[in-house]
Amino acid sequence: MTQPINGVNGCNGVNGKSESLDYEEIEIPVPWGIISGKWWGSKEQQPFLALHGWQDNANTFDNLAPLLIQEGHSILAIDLPGHGRSSHYPQGTYYYIFWDGIHLIRRIVKHFKWEKIDLLGHSLGGIMSFLYASVYPEEVGKYISIDIAGPVTKSEKTHQILGGSVDKFLEFDNLDEEKTPTYTYQEAFDIYKKAYEKNANEESCRILLERGLKKNEDGSYSFARDLRLKVCALGFFTVDQVMGFAQCVKCDVLNIRGNPGMDFPPERYDAVLDEIEKTCGRLVRKVVPGKHHLHLDNAKDVANVIIEFLQDY
Repeated sequence: MTQPINGVNGCNGVNGKSESLDYEEIEIPVPWGIISGKWWGSKEQQPFLALHGWQDNANTFDNLAPLLIQEGHSILAIDLPGHGRSSHYPQGTYYYIFWDGIHLIRRIVKHFKWEKIDLLGHSLGGIMSFLYASVYPEEVGKYISIDIAGPVTKSEKTHQILGGSVDKFLEFDNLDEEKTPTYTYQEAFDIYKKAYEKNANEESCRILLERGLKKNEDGSYSFARDLRLKVCALGFFTVDQVMGFAQCVKCDVLNIRGNPGMDFPPERYDAVLDEIEKTCGRLVRKVVPGKHHLHLDNAKDVANVIIEFLQDY
């Protein structure tokens, strides 16, 4: 897909790095502020819209994107709302992270006046890609999903966690900015590393943290992501709903699963792909060594799989 693009508001990359790293920092206006992103590769062709995982940011594609643009592809990696450098939702607004993805992708499509899109998603971003391809089956050419098959289903546990989640949301929603926790860089890194130890290596943590921290006037650091993202217990799917969406996918699909990857129930993961395969144009399943963030830790192997998949186009 090589349509000319429209509506990019470009700016220099962080610390002037964009030219040397072959990406450009961009901002997409939305009613509550901006969606920030990194445009890798040529601006003369329509990019893959790349969507990161929960509480990550656009830097999740920093190791993968350079390998893909070497093959002539363009990548627009965005920060989802409340992540990275994108605006947080207004006070009082809840994050329905799965469902919000459909609205967000649609806004971006309308902004650039794209007629058909290709999607690349890791984890939550893969769920968003799956949902959008289901809801707009004629407007997605292909989507690539990394270490996820479909939306997380937790309906049987919702009643156990919902009350505490709502209370925590209200606490975060009313948190005075002056009371937001601050850290030294090392303290922030240690917290991040511990949280991601099962999902990503140390260098990958540093890459994510570069965009995931903001420096305060006193020299301390705060996490850039919206604290309310931590309490998203509303809007989960039932298994039947997931399968219903899967039956609507018509585009070509590449699913890359990490080994060991995230600890998803194998039977449910495969069942979603089996359902997609009944209606989609083409489904390719690949397994690549790596933790959940294999596209950061093992970008070369992931890139090779993607490039092979795209060679038919």
